[in-house]
Amino acid sequence: MTVIGIIGAGEVGSQIARAAIVNGYDVVIANSRGPETLNDLIDELGPSAHAATAAGAAAAGEFVVVAVPLKVINDMPVQQLAEKIVLDTNNYMIWRDGHIPAIDSGEKTVHELRQEHLPQSKVVKAFTHIQAPRITTAGRAAGTPGRLALSASSNFPEAVELVTRLYDQFGFDTVDNSPLSDSWRSGPGQPAWNAHEHQTRAELIANLTKARRAA
Repeated sequence: MTVIGIIGAGEVGSQIARAAIVNGYDVVIANSRGPETLNDLIDELGPSAHAATAAGAAAAGEFVVVAVPLKVINDMPVQQLAEKIVLDTNNYMIWRDGHIPAIDSGEKTVHELRQEHLPQSKVVKAFTHIQAPRITTAGRAAGTPGRLALSASSNFPEAVELVTRLYDQFGFDTVDNSPLSDSWRSGPGQPAWNAHEHQTRAELIANLTKARRAA
């Protein structure tokens, strides 16, 4: 049984956990307040879910979802995430995160900074332009007309391949928007973001092409 580590038990992390369990995965999930505060969520998710610290979730997962904002000072369990594919679901939100000059200037994307924080991991941007509740409700079988698509960005093809498989299991097509330096194209305010999950693969490709950096 494949185990997914999930760091972050908010809306996105908990919805990915629900979708993963439906598709036969086990999950080990962590939040910032400690495993004992996740009892209600674990009871809801059932025997395929377990609570842990962030380091414990990172160590347990064959791959790991990071569903928490990037901090300027790295707070990730770097050692436990080494050599693993890390799905980063974060969006840069100035109102929440404050200004990060390297991102504001266009020098780096938020996901490039995550990759720098995790130099021995394979970071891939995923699940960033879908409303959390739709992760478990909007998926459709492969080949369904109008099937919705989500983007993935990484410097590692194998990380995009893993996300492509996961998206397909959850009911979504994939558009590869690599490398991480292009991940801004699906960020807040861009056409792909504004359309959220209401876009087919062809529409998402077009929206990513329309993206423009702020002056």
